[in-house]
Amino acid sequence: MIETLATTPSTNAELAARLSRGEAVREGDWLIANRQTAGKGRQGREWFDGAGNFMGSTVVHAAFGDPPLASLSLLGGLALHESVLSHIPPPLRALLKWPNDLMIGPAKLAGILMERVGDAVIIGIGVNLASAPQLADRETVALSALGPSPDRDHFAQELARIFANELVRWRSFGLSLVITRWQAAAHPLGASLLIGEPGETPLSGTFSGLNDDGALLLRLTDGTTRVIHSGEVRLAGDI
Repeated sequence: MIETLATTPSTNAELAARLSRGEAVREGDWLIANRQTAGKGRQGREWFDGAGNFMGSTVVHAAFGDPPLASLSLLGGLALHESVLSHIPPPLRALLKWPNDLMIGPAKLAGILMERVGDAVIIGIGVNLASAPQLADRETVALSALGPSPDRDHFAQELARIFANELVRWRSFGLSLVITRWQAAAHPLGASLLIGEPGETPLSGTFSGLNDDGALLLRLTDGTTRVIHSGEVRLAGDI
C-alpha cells in the first residue's frame, strides 16, 4: 500500500511517530508526501521538497537472522539504482556513492536517510524527479534535465516493488550478494575520495571497495587501507 499525504513535516518523522504510538506499520507499505515542511537529510541538512519529486519512507522490522541492519542503506541504494535506470539516457550512468547517495557524474540525484525506532528501521528516500535544489556546496541534478520527468506516483510504485524484491534477496542470500551488486553499481575502484565532516580536514585516498560488513575501504597514499564506518564522502574528481 502507498499512502500519500498532501503535506507533512517529514515522512520519516510521521512513521516514527506512528511506531512510537504502537501503531502497526507493515513492511512493504510506503508513506509519500507531496510536500515536506521539515524534511531532513544527513547531518540535519534540509531535504529539498520540490513539487513532483519523490519523497517517501518505508519500514523494515528487524527479524532473527537478518543481515546487519546498517546494510539496509546498501539495499536501498540498489533499489534506487534500478528504479532510475530506464530514465537515464546513455552514455550517462547513475552510480552509487557510499553510503547512501546516487550520483550522475559529480551531481547528486537521490539520497537515503535511515532512522531506528525500536526494532524497526525507517528508510527515507528522496529523488529529484522534476527539479533539483541549487546548493552552494554541491552539484545536484534532476531526471527532468535528462528527459521527460517521471510521473511521481508511477515511480513510487516501481520503487516499492523493486525495494520489496531487494529485501527478499537481502534476507534470503545475505549481505555478500548485496555488497557484490552494490560495488558493480558504484563509482569504480580507484576513484579518488575525500572523507570528513564539514569543517574537518578531509582524509584522502582511493576507493578500494567494501569490506564484509559493508564498510568503505579507503586506500591511503602510504599503501595502507583504512576501514570507514561513517563520514561524509566526496568524490575528489569527476568520474
